[in-house]
Amino acid sequence: MLEELRITGLGVIEDTTLPLTRGMNVITGETGAGKTMVVTGLGLLFGGRADAGRVRAEPGRAIVEGRLRLPTQTAAAVAARVADAGAEMDDDGSWLLNRTVTVEGRSRAHVGGRSVPVSLLGEIGEQVLAVHGQSDQLRLLRPAEQRASLDRFAGPEHEKLLTEFRELHTAWRRAEDDLADRRRNARERSQEADLLRLGLDEITRVDPQAGEDDELRIEAQRLEHSEGLRTAASTAHHAISTEDEAEDANSLLNAARRSLEAQSTVDPVLGELAARLEEAATLLADVSVELSTYLASLDADPDRLQAIYERRAALRALTRKYADDVDGVIAWADRARTRLADLDVSDEALEELDRERLRLAGEVAVAAAKVRAARIAAAGTFAEQVTVELAGLAMPHARVEFVVSARTPGRGEPALVVDGEEAGVTADGADEVELRLIAHPGAPALPLQRGASGGELSRVMLAIEVVFAGVGGPPTLVFDEVDSGVGGTAAVEIGKRLARLARSHQVLVVTHLPQVAAFADRHLVVAKDTGGAITTSGVRVVEETERARELARMLAGLPDSDLGIAHAEELLAVAARERG
Repeated sequence: MLEELRITGLGVIEDTTLPLTRGMNVITGETGAGKTMVVTGLGLLFGGRADAGRVRAEPGRAIVEGRLRLPTQTAAAVAARVADAGAEMDDDGSWLLNRTVTVEGRSRAHVGGRSVPVSLLGEIGEQVLAVHGQSDQLRLLRPAEQRASLDRFAGPEHEKLLTEFRELHTAWRRAEDDLADRRRNARERSQEADLLRLGLDEITRVDPQAGEDDELRIEAQRLEHSEGLRTAASTAHHAISTEDEAEDANSLLNAARRSLEAQSTVDPVLGELAARLEEAATLLADVSVELSTYLASLDADPDRLQAIYERRAALRALTRKYADDVDGVIAWADRARTRLADLDVSDEALEELDRERLRLAGEVAVAAAKVRAARIAAAGTFAEQVTVELAGLAMPHARVEFVVSARTPGRGEPALVVDGEEAGVTADGADEVELRLIAHPGAPALPLQRGASGGELSRVMLAIEVVFAGVGGPPTLVFDEVDSGVGGTAAVEIGKRLARLARSHQVLVVTHLPQVAAFADRHLVVAKDTGGAITTSGVRVVEETERARELARMLAGLPDSDLGIAHAEELLAVAARERG
């Protein structure tokens, strides 16, 4: 849950803190007082797009801070992602989130005191927060949103089917596009293939080996400088090991070692030095043997040197055309062989690709049928549960139904026969999903955009959210004036449903309806101060008598009316009984 929200320098809000609680938090206030800025602040805190036009000129930046404490099942996923960014939770197990926006439009984000990308706040927001406003009601009218809602409700097993379908769909479309491209551009592909074959033939004739150019360069240097190398090696070998013991370095070292060993019983230090001379003598003997072997292998071989020159010239011809070095030439050849397979426009290759395309099309059709069956099964359950919720929202005779049907082909998408019926196929399946409302018995089932008024749409959206709450979802839900167009009994029922939703979720509600506000566990009022040179707003918690006055103001615009206060107290009593 979000325990606290502090907003500074945003819109009409100069500096205010919202202490939030579990359950249902309601935010009310006069029109224009700044209730919208609270929702805007939440959006910023969880990665929303920054609007520099909302930043107050003084102090020149808007800051939104929030303290977040999550339930165990959500905390693990969020903690892992936050840890990847190098941030840590506080000692009390909460996270401190911060978002700053300047008047110039610059934006910065912090989690746990550590600077993080703004996108990380967005990722956290997806896990912990869902905001529903009047714009969400408009989205609910779109068929794509209705399909997405049904898929979300259908659960993880359906999601697996949908993932498998999309993978097959991607492979099928790739095969379709590949085959069409090969047929359409056969001439260009043949020309490109001929050029690649010429290159591969040239490389194959030379047959370069990995690292060969460096090895040949080193060998050529040895052959080119063989006399100088022989002189250097011979001089060194003579100095180390000669027939004249008076000049032989090894003999001199052994003589020195024996001299020290003779006195090592008197002073152990000389014994240690003698041992080191013995190691040096052994090392010199090894070097002498290796120099002898080197001299034996060192030979001026003009024929070999000429062969190396010719080989290096052949390799340079390849590196001038295909890559900077021999390893790059080999890599070019590997890529060319792969590309040749893609460019093959022979009858055999086209027939093989066509068979693969047809095989994938058949698998896509089968997978699409499984997705459709899962959607139809979920649609019935979803519609039943939403209808039950609508009955409790003062729409006792209304019903909703999800209609899942074959997608009409002919919209530029490819078509397949799914369950014996031709359907257009997209990455989301072969179905059209439509949410319909039957407003009362005997009324036709009309698409939601045609059959629902503003108030009814608000209640349908809330009913769907209540149903979603039963299958998981983010722990904090925000409703921004979703009760617009609703009043009377329906408003009371909306308050009851939000209070019921608050038993399992933290709920934040921005509302203008006293019937809804009465059900709050915590009531926050946004108040405007016009006493100074600049209008500002702040937020305060109201309780008991002050809360009744706020509800009376919402009821009749008369906070001091005895009749309004009595009505408000009656509303609060009804809400208290409902909460139990």
